[in-house]
Amino acid sequence: MTEQRTDPPGAQRAPAAGMSLLGVYLNDHLAGATAGTARIRHLLRSCRGTALAEALAPVAAEIAEDRASLLHIMRRLDVPVRRYKVYAGRAAEQVGRLKSNGSLVRRSPLSTLWELEALGLGVEGKSAGWQTLRDLAAADARLDMGQLDELVARARRQRATLEELRRGQVQVAFRET
Repeated sequence: MTEQRTDPPGAQRAPAAGMSLLGVYLNDHLAGATAGTARIRHLLRSCRGTALAEALAPVAAEIAEDRASLLHIMRRLDVPVRRYKVYAGRAAEQVGRLKSNGSLVRRSPLSTLWELEALGLGVEGKSAGWQTLRDLAAADARLDMGQLDELVARARRQRATLEELRRGQVQVAFRET
């Protein structure tokens, strides 16, 4: 009778398997980045000419830059872009617009609040993704630790800005009339 060895899930994977999983992981983040970029652009269009749009514009530019940074990192790691995941990210963002907001004819203040919350969650996920890559950078010279530190810090700033804007929108959405 031979004893079978069972390793915990994820333990000592072969490098090829690890790179395959990293490809899945990064493509999932790319789908999220695609959705986030589309979501913030939609929000900017929806609140054009307001103080909110002015405050969001720099964050929107950074979110688009972050998506480009992810694509650049994927190229450096030889991770192919899975187009179907990019399309799924776009589709998910479009479907997210169908969410009921309590107003059938025009945009509701609740829509803006929901979108700010969704963007905050997306930025939180992006920050975790950058941190994961930062953790892997010690063993992979193709990953630039300095760049990843900057991306993590920028995501934290974006999250703080979105939270401040979200809290202000709470007052707009739920003010007593």
